[in-house]
Amino acid sequence: MNEQFDLTGRVALVTGGGRGIGRAIAIGLANAGAAVVPSARSTDEIERVADEIESAGGDSLAVSADVTDPDAVANIIERTKDEFGGIDIVVNNAGFNPDDALGRPEVVSTDSLDRVLDVNLNGAYEVTQAAADELFESDGGTVINVASVGGLVGLPRQHPYVASKHGLVGLTKSMSLDWAPDVRVNAIAPGYVSTELTEELESNEQLRQSVIDRTPLDRFAEPEEIAGPVVFLASDAASFVTGTVLAADGGWTTR
Repeated sequence: MNEQFDLTGRVALVTGGGRGIGRAIAIGLANAGAAVVPSARSTDEIERVADEIESAGGDSLAVSADVTDPDAVANIIERTKDEFGGIDIVVNNAGFNPDDALGRPEVVSTDSLDRVLDVNLNGAYEVTQAAADELFESDGGTVINVASVGGLVGLPRQHPYVASKHGLVGLTKSMSLDWAPDVRVNAIAPGYVSTELTEELESNEQLRQSVIDRTPLDRFAEPEEIAGPVVFLASDAASFVTGTVLAADGGWTTR
């Protein structure tokens, strides 16, 4: 059974891999045996993740990039190929939900909408498309898109983010049809996770309690609890799983 989860010999690219959920995913994949390339705009963050992986005996390469820049995306792919010989796993985790994209529909600008879609949806498409040749050459290539409960249900005052994550869920399903049986494409939909991005929310007791009241498991997730399902989807244990969205949300979407 353990062999089904073993990623030894595989190469994983993780966008947004410098902190929070992305960092946990990168380390989780490395712990399962994969060589991991964490990528993000912040060089310092991804170098710390790569150092952590290598200090534990793994293989890693930090490549800074903005997923909205086609040249930078192409560089990620080339650097990964040069270092490790190919790409077997792509985790599209890069995303954001800036303050200027929060609010009622009549006050959020289309510029804010475009910026969020460009990173959260278009960036995932660009990276996956750029890695396509390597994924098809892999013996078991797989793509895992990090969506959100906001890709499954509506969330008030987060319209660009929700639109981008619903789009990512749709992209996952449609791409899985075109790429089967050679490449599996799945998504994970985290609920509320304790990271730097949710510190402000968690510090507001009323908002924090409203999330917990909606979550049957009665708490926020830790980033490592999102990494585990990603390792599963990347592994042979999920060899008959494609086109699905795995909700790691503590039961949020069951209500």
